[in-house]
Amino acid sequence: MAEPTTAPTGDGRVRCGWAGSAPEYVAYHDDEWGRPLRGVTALFERLSLEGFQSGLSWLVILRKRPAFRAAFAGFDPAAVAAFGDADVQRLLADAGIVRNRAKIAATISNARHVLELDRPLDELLWSFAPDPAAHGRPATLAEVPATSPESVAMARALKRAGLRFVGPTTCYALMQATGMVDDHVAECWRAATP
Repeated sequence: MAEPTTAPTGDGRVRCGWAGSAPEYVAYHDDEWGRPLRGVTALFERLSLEGFQSGLSWLVILRKRPAFRAAFAGFDPAAVAAFGDADVQRLLADAGIVRNRAKIAATISNARHVLELDRPLDELLWSFAPDPAAHGRPATLAEVPATSPESVAMARALKRAGLRFVGPTTCYALMQATGMVDDHVAECWRAATP
């Protein structure tokens, strides 16, 4: 069965179809997804969580986000970059997060590479945001792409800088989540609000 284009909820608002399945999704959709987000720590968190989400439902990550923030020192790149073997073992034992050794190691390694970038992470990521007028608004979920030329270029730049779990699909999801692109479908109430 195809996912609906939009999902009405008990409050009468029409939302993007993916947002009506759980209260956490509704709150995330209404309050965060697609809103411009700036700051190195905030964008490092989102980049890291998108990497952890790979192969899983975003709902799993949303429900575990408070535990992730506690486990990863609020996603402060300098603090995460200082993590050692004892921290890896602590993280692997933490049932509150996704305990995937490769993703944990990538997050720590990525933090180290973020500190070595020639410009702040948020500046680098936002440099790939397309012109909003050229991006256009999708009429249906079927029109929302999984990647874009910009997300491919972002992934390439991040990989060149040594980061992992940053493929074009992950980068496009990051761009959607942080307002670099606005993929709220035309009928969604958020499409009409800043």
